[in-house]
Amino acid sequence: MSVILVKAIQLILSLSLLIVLHELGHFIPAKLFKTRVEKFFLFFDVKFALFKKKIGETVYGIGWLPLGGYVKISGMIDESMDKEQMALPPQPWEFRSKPAWQRLIIMIGGVTVNVLLGFFIYAMLLFFYGKEELKPSQMPDGFEVAEIMEPYGFKDGDQILSINGEELDNSMDINRYLMVRDVSNIEVEHANGNVETLHLPDTIGIHLFKEGVMIPFIPFRDNTIDTVLAEMPAAISGIEKGDKVIDVDGKKISFFHEISDQLKAGVKSTITVERDGTEKTFTVVPDKDDKLGINSSSYFDVNPATKKYSFGDAIASGVSYGYWTIHDYAVQFKYVFTKKGASQVGGFGAIAKMFPSAWDWQAFWETTALISLILAFMNILPIPALDGGHVVFLLYEMITGRKPSDKFMEYAQMAGFFIVIALVLYANGNDLYRAIFGN
Repeated sequence: MSVILVKAIQLILSLSLLIVLHELGHFIPAKLFKTRVEKFFLFFDVKFALFKKKIGETVYGIGWLPLGGYVKISGMIDESMDKEQMALPPQPWEFRSKPAWQRLIIMIGGVTVNVLLGFFIYAMLLFFYGKEELKPSQMPDGFEVAEIMEPYGFKDGDQILSINGEELDNSMDINRYLMVRDVSNIEVEHANGNVETLHLPDTIGIHLFKEGVMIPFIPFRDNTIDTVLAEMPAAISGIEKGDKVIDVDGKKISFFHEISDQLKAGVKSTITVERDGTEKTFTVVPDKDDKLGINSSSYFDVNPATKKYSFGDAIASGVSYGYWTIHDYAVQFKYVFTKKGASQVGGFGAIAKMFPSAWDWQAFWETTALISLILAFMNILPIPALDGGHVVFLLYEMITGRKPSDKFMEYAQMAGFFIVIALVLYANGNDLYRAIFGN
């Protein structure tokens, strides 16, 4: 089975599950408050449906346009724009006839389900699989440190002891913390054994993002090449995947980052590799960015451990992990409002890439939990046509005692609908652009 098909199946399965449960979050409280639900659809049934069946007063079905799903609740101005129904006198079973607090519960039901589902999945993942930990003792060689971090006092070989006075369960989390948390000081142990507390500006995340350095700290990598890009200097010279670089211009190489340390743009270098037990020497001229077109993704002497959780601890830790996942996603949303961030917004293609290339239930559920929390965050944004837009108008009504007019709600719904469609087209347009031009 092809990688594209595997990812596509996972995407459809995950989104179908999340959409149905989200809509149930609206459906169940609506029924509890004796509000009529006319339709319950997975995907949109524009003009026609793939399947539909009426049970009681509700038509259940599957649409052909996989951009979401919906429940059509009687007496509510929504994407159906049913003006004829709204022109008739209010009926006791209609949404508009219910108290504001009941309408609010119905509207936040979908987001609530997505949040609780995300927390639950994370809790079960911790209970069944545990959590990977990577303490300093489990990566004794420390980190390769990006050049952009050196002015702040960081050096190759640094161990991260604590951030803002707290130890990390996984030292790799330093990269995420720099982008989305308030990191004011980091205690490090340098390769020479000296311990030092380094201070960072509160703009460090934006600085790293603008420079395109999303992972400034990575464990030392093995000097065996696992990627050789075609038509780049290394490939042209004859270097191959699997070659182990042991010398560059007379300098012995032990770690992958030491290769680039010896290179200069446009300057000829002699690289010796070990291939099938024999040594071979190549002459290579790095490009203008000091690049050879090689990479290694194998970490050197990194030995993560797995922390196990009891059921009770898994529930508590799952809720905490889910909370910080939403927090970090909300904070990183600020990057979308930069030129670089806007160009990286993705649609269904970007979501599909989040899933593994081979079927892996643990990875599938991890991705599904993340998407569930992302959907909750996106749906609660105060945009008309989204749940958050309806919530804003309901809160306004509850605070002021005045209900927005139906005409205003119709215009707001239309405006929100066009905003959402524009965002969907833009995000998926970015996916298409990257697929064509490889950026």
